[in-house]
Amino acid sequence: MAPALQQSTPSEAITTNSSSENNNITITGKIYTRVRLASKFDLSHIYQLFYQIHVYHNYTHLYKATESSLANLLFNENPLPLFYGPSVLLLEVSPTPFNEPKNTTDEGFKPVLTTFDLKFPVVEGEVEEFRSKYDDKSDAYIAGYAFFYANYSCFNDKPGFYFESLYFRESYRKLGMGKLLFGTVSSIAANNGFVSVEGIIAVWNKKSYDFYINMGVEIFDEFRYGKLHGENLQKYADNKDKNDQGSC
Repeated sequence: MAPALQQSTPSEAITTNSSSENNNITITGKIYTRVRLASKFDLSHIYQLFYQIHVYHNYTHLYKATESSLANLLFNENPLPLFYGPSVLLLEVSPTPFNEPKNTTDEGFKPVLTTFDLKFPVVEGEVEEFRSKYDDKSDAYIAGYAFFYANYSCFNDKPGFYFESLYFRESYRKLGMGKLLFGTVSSIAANNGFVSVEGIIAVWNKKSYDFYINMGVEIFDEFRYGKLHGENLQKYADNKDKNDQGSC
């Protein structure tokens, strides 16, 4: 469940530190957040965030996506029903409150508003790069994302969610926002008839492992993650070609 909305005044929230080399914003006291469904106007930010998670895992050599390929993946002209296709939730932050969302939105998901009390200052060091394009609020910035999509199993009569990744830019880690974002995805699943939220848990990352355990995720030790990819996958394409030739 997402934390409850807390009321506070914006006057104590922000100080600004500007120089000729950068235009950073330092947020103190409270930070306001909004979780919303990504749209095609967020493509450049999604592309950058997906690249950053590759940097975090030292996988930049595997990053082949372009904004065009992501547009085809996430915002197809003939989309699947809401949350059945690849879906991205963005978490935005601001030193000032967000406007209350309407009961419904064009995207079919009502943004979730929350306020966090800060124990230490938070510096937004990429003001222009990650400024939100969602509305006319000029002091909202993209802090992180959750990426998920529907999956299916013959053991269940309904689909679940495959939770592909959760990522926050460095400035917004250790603030409790991961609970908000994962909790929002879980709430969507529970309220829309999906039977599970599942994904890969990295056992080597104790903080991540403990996070998901604390969120109620059950780890199944009797199953191991398997992956057929690269040359081993392409062997099947070669075999298919040979079989086709042999049958002529």
